[in-house]
Amino acid sequence: MNSFTLIAVGNLAKDPEFSVKGDTSYARFCLVGNDYAGKDEHGNAREAVTSIWFTAFESLGEAIAKNVRKGDQLILQAQVRANNWTDRDGEKQYAHSYIVQNFRFGAPGRAKREELAAWHGENEIGALETEI
Repeated sequence: MNSFTLIAVGNLAKDPEFSVKGDTSYARFCLVGNDYAGKDEHGNAREAVTSIWFTAFESLGEAIAKNVRKGDQLILQAQVRANNWTDRDGEKQYAHSYIVQNFRFGAPGRAKREELAAWHGENEIGALETEI
């Protein structure tokens, strides 16, 4: 049983990094989220930016690496894993890994929208040429 699971909604900070080590394939990617953080002294809205790195293994990682680009939105469910170790100086270190369990594609980012617009434009031109 997973002791901690989270739902995250964010946009990719950059294209996913896909790797294969031995028999294991995985994608690493960073999601960024912006939240309202009150107003500054001039009354302007402030944002708090949060970024979290995730890892998706095997077919989930392959699907993300193949279909998602910088700026695209992902909605995902991830397991939180504790990574505790003792460093060379004998100090205890604590970190967390976020392992993707499930995801859905959200809104496309600018690069994907431009790619789709170009694709639609080419298809419309091809359709017009066929009619003539």
